[in-house]
Amino acid sequence: MEPATTRENFYVAMTRGREANRVYVVLDQTDEHADSHPEATPDATARTVLYGVLQHSGAELSAHETITAEQETWGSIAQLAAEYETIAAAAQHDRWATLIRQSGLTNEQAEEAFGPLTAELRRAEANHHNPEILLPRLVAAKGLEDADDVAAVLHHRVARTTARPAGSGRTRKPSRLIAGLVPAAEGPMDQEMRQALEERRDLIETRATTIPETTLQYGEPWVKQLGDPPKDERGQRQWHRVTRTVAAYRDRYQTTSSHPLGVEPETTAQKLDHARARTALHQAQRLTSPAQEHRRQAVDRSAADRSL
Repeated sequence: MEPATTRENFYVAMTRGREANRVYVVLDQTDEHADSHPEATPDATARTVLYGVLQHSGAELSAHETITAEQETWGSIAQLAAEYETIAAAAQHDRWATLIRQSGLTNEQAEEAFGPLTAELRRAEANHHNPEILLPRLVAAKGLEDADDVAAVLHHRVARTTARPAGSGRTRKPSRLIAGLVPAAEGPMDQEMRQALEERRDLIETRATTIPETTLQYGEPWVKQLGDPPKDERGQRQWHRVTRTVAAYRDRYQTTSSHPLGVEPETTAQKLDHARARTALHQAQRLTSPAQEHRRQAVDRSAADRSL
């Protein structure tokens, strides 16, 4: 089986064995001069190839099904988030290029580090860190002369230092994440770029809000594992906020499993989003537990008594 295999052909191949059916997944490109399939990636695994095959239908769709599928694809968080990331990279290009050149790196090191660092600097800023102060400090913290991969070293330093929002305790602000996943692009930028980013942010937020509402109506298995919304208004607001993150994760990574988060991710970027979605899932489940609801109501009553 290879990435180009359709799920229909896969079904036939896996249902014809008299005693057993075995599948072997092709991860290597046999002909380096051949055009690769769009789903083929350098870091492909047997699991990711199998998932791609199951999503790759060879059956011809009706006109109505084609229109519906196209609308679903172009309106999905997977598409909108990709557009947001692309526009953000263009909008912040000059800013990050200037910062990286002035951070203490040589011209060669700055050129090498630019690509991997830009997305990480945006994540850092979404976590309320100041990239203009942070990056020069991390570059100067320890020499890079012996580093085989300067970009990887700096990427790791920034990611490790900014994994949590800046501040501590009550001074710590929540991360600026769209639908709980996508780091918001901040700072000076062209007004048209900013408007394009805001439009996609609104579309992502709207879709992330709509998905749980729709799936609740149809009683899909994954949403049942989030529990029922709490009865009190405050609890409902919190529950809807965290369930949006779970829904956004499923839509971004095209998860169809009955488990809210599907299988364990294998790429670095998805692992980060998976951790955020897992935290949101646990928060939703805690909010729906009787003990949690009792504690929340007790806090509300106590606050009401103090206001009298």
